[in-house]
Amino acid sequence: MELFWYIVLMSMLAIYVVLDGYDFGAGIVHLFFAKKEKDKKAITNAIGPFWDANEVWLIASGGVLFFAFPTLYASSFSGFYLPLIMILWLLIFRAIGLELRGQIHNRLWEAVWDKAFGIASFLLALFFGIALGNVVRGVNLGMVENGVSAHEAHYFFLPLWNPTFSPTAEHLGIIDWFTILLGLVGVVTLTIHGANWIIYKTNSDLNNILRTVIFRLNFVLLALVVLSLVVWHVIAPKPFHNFIETPWLWIFPILTLTGLFGLFLIRTFKKDGTGFIFSSLFILGGFASTAASIFPKLLPSTNAVNPSLTVYNVAADEYGLSVGINWFIIAVILLIAYIFIQYRVFKGKMDDIGYGEH
Repeated sequence: MELFWYIVLMSMLAIYVVLDGYDFGAGIVHLFFAKKEKDKKAITNAIGPFWDANEVWLIASGGVLFFAFPTLYASSFSGFYLPLIMILWLLIFRAIGLELRGQIHNRLWEAVWDKAFGIASFLLALFFGIALGNVVRGVNLGMVENGVSAHEAHYFFLPLWNPTFSPTAEHLGIIDWFTILLGLVGVVTLTIHGANWIIYKTNSDLNNILRTVIFRLNFVLLALVVLSLVVWHVIAPKPFHNFIETPWLWIFPILTLTGLFGLFLIRTFKKDGTGFIFSSLFILGGFASTAASIFPKLLPSTNAVNPSLTVYNVAADEYGLSVGINWFIIAVILLIAYIFIQYRVFKGKMDDIGYGEH
């Protein structure tokens, strides 16, 4: 039963990254590449009917985490308190940047909210990459110092950074050179993903420029991925042991590489949506590969005193997990119906949708 809810949680998080990820990427494109008003409107039109629905996946994932793995929920929401609050504010500013921009037709007003939307999107992509880096690296569970656990085995708290900025220090921080590296992977990945969505959903003059941007950024992404895999061996000994013991798991890295190398063909695709399929494959494959590499750990421990938090030692009672399936089935049916209607209504190009106009 624990394994079932683990798959559900990871699937929901992966879907969230794919869906809200293109919103973040569109915001980054808006910040750096949209210079003309018509280009800015094309970008907001492309994500306007979808962005708030996409965020529901994050809320739903938090609900499943609270229900199925309450110990992990308690541990992570206390230990990662500072970055979670920062992410909450960034989500707020991204939303109000989209919603308030069109309320007053004044150049200064519009410029302020354009920056709020773009900068918040950039920092969210960076922080979600950093969050993945923290999970891969692990945390000092129990706040062990000199071999002695100062707190309960599942408790920890991380400052934003430590004095050494090192991922191997005894007292870790949220931000270090390893998590920053994965944060950059997140920014580049979601920029490419958002650009692909804009190409798919609009006929903007930006599209030809974005194809060139995607092609060039893909070289950067390839370099960052190779570098992060090399560095991972320093942070976590034998990071690929699960793939050696369970060969069928290699399907996830293969999906990742398929998406990555497919994006090098972005300028040759006949259909506008093909690039979005490949960037989605890269995200889904990369997320699944990361989860598979640390399984059954959900939050690794960096000390030898307290064990890592795993799928099995943080799960709720068997009875509760079983009862939850009934409600989950109802929720999935409603969700599928909602998504089908939403994407059916807003299918095709979105240039004339007029999102945010008043």
